[in-house]
Amino acid sequence: MARSKEFEESEVLLKAMYLFWEQGYEKTSLQDLVEHMGIHRRSLYDTFGDKHTLFIKTMEQYAKYANATIKAEAQRGRTAKESIRLIFDYLIETNGEQPLGCFFVNSATELAYRDPAVNELTSEGFNKGEQLLVELLQQGRQKGEISADLDPYQLASSLYTTMIGLRVLKRTSADKKKLHQIAEVSMAMLDK
Repeated sequence: MARSKEFEESEVLLKAMYLFWEQGYEKTSLQDLVEHMGIHRRSLYDTFGDKHTLFIKTMEQYAKYANATIKAEAQRGRTAKESIRLIFDYLIETNGEQPLGCFFVNSATELAYRDPAVNELTSEGFNKGEQLLVELLQQGRQKGEISADLDPYQLASSLYTTMIGLRVLKRTSADKKKLHQIAEVSMAMLDK
């Protein structure tokens, strides 16, 4: 008779995600994972496969979380500009119990250039974030809030690049005032 699992898969996966997010892939050992997740090494292998497979599963979980969170922030805005500002504010102000920065940005800078699976997941995540901005900008153009002369695809690309940069800066000693100033410069592009 097979033994039943003594842990909730989604809970230990979340623990692994936060550990990878905080330490990165290379600095996280299997022993770190076993201790942090509170499961046996055999259970880790049986449930999640090897370290790399577990890492990819944590990235997939993060993608769902990040997409839902950013969309929820954007939906709070009454206008396209307000929605974009809310996203900037969220990226700058929010951390709470989370490690610093963005799990995708951290993973992309650490691994994407040499790990096709990480590159694919981070690129897909970045594309979804940029696409959300394109949709907001198109809505803003339709309502006359954003000039029809401005290309929503180019603007979204520029705004999203700034958002990625802010996530990197959040891992440093940059203060929030400076990060908000950077966001303001990007937001000013929408006023042209």
